[in-house]
Amino acid sequence: MRRAYFKTSWIAALLLAPQLLIIFVFFYWPSAQAVYWAFTLEQPWGGGNTWVGFDNFRNILSDPYYWSSVRVSLIYAVAATALAMGMSLILAMFVDRQLAGYKAYRVALIWPYAIAAPAVGLAFRFIFNPNAGIFSYVNTVIPGLWDPTQIGWQAVVTIILAGAWKHVAYSFIFFLAALQSIPRSLTEAAAMDGARPLRRMVDLQLPLLTPTVFFLFVINITDSFTDSFGIVDTLTGGGPFRATDLMVYKIYSDGFRGFDYSGAAAQSIILMVLVMALTFVQFRYVERRVHYT
Repeated sequence: MRRAYFKTSWIAALLLAPQLLIIFVFFYWPSAQAVYWAFTLEQPWGGGNTWVGFDNFRNILSDPYYWSSVRVSLIYAVAATALAMGMSLILAMFVDRQLAGYKAYRVALIWPYAIAAPAVGLAFRFIFNPNAGIFSYVNTVIPGLWDPTQIGWQAVVTIILAGAWKHVAYSFIFFLAALQSIPRSLTEAAAMDGARPLRRMVDLQLPLLTPTVFFLFVINITDSFTDSFGIVDTLTGGGPFRATDLMVYKIYSDGFRGFDYSGAAAQSIILMVLVMALTFVQFRYVERRVHYT
């Protein structure tokens, strides 16, 4: 095949200019501004910046509330990712077996991905409301058993369930596509040898799904750190008593409510470095267990 090329470089530059301009304006320029604010002291009501070096980072890393935010973020990311991937894999397995009504289930299970995170937060806020939802009947039998507005660990469980439910549809699409790419002759041969569905899943299908599992693990972990703001904001607002104050939500609350722009910028840099470090670890160590065919 002959490689296509431009005889004059200005045509290629003209075609690339719109995309490069969008990337610069909406990605590189805000990132550069965040780095600049992280090393300076931004006045809440204007008046310029003062260079302070690493003082913003020292203040953040010495704040116990920030480390609590990191801990809750890690718990949320791991729990929501594990729950979402486990549920989506089970659902994809059932749909792939083409049980009765599998086409309707396939369409219905994809729809939740189109729902915005704030809408998910509002729905789960009503469902888990101790006074108006199904749990109001539970509290009638056992008063005070469920109240995520006052009990921190229950609020954390609520946002984990909401985050996992939001990501089930995305993982379901990839798991179903991966399962359908496995040759039917392999599963039929295993069935003829006497392997039951569970045995076929463990010994045959799961090893062939490891590339998809790794891809979804990286994507879900990253989204759990960066795409959880809408759920937390509408569901718990970071409460009760900062129990659900995730890193991405703390950036917003410190920057836009506390007017600590420099501190919020420093937190965003730390979050970016943390996500990059987790992604590096996943590709460096977890990918070794992935078998590509």
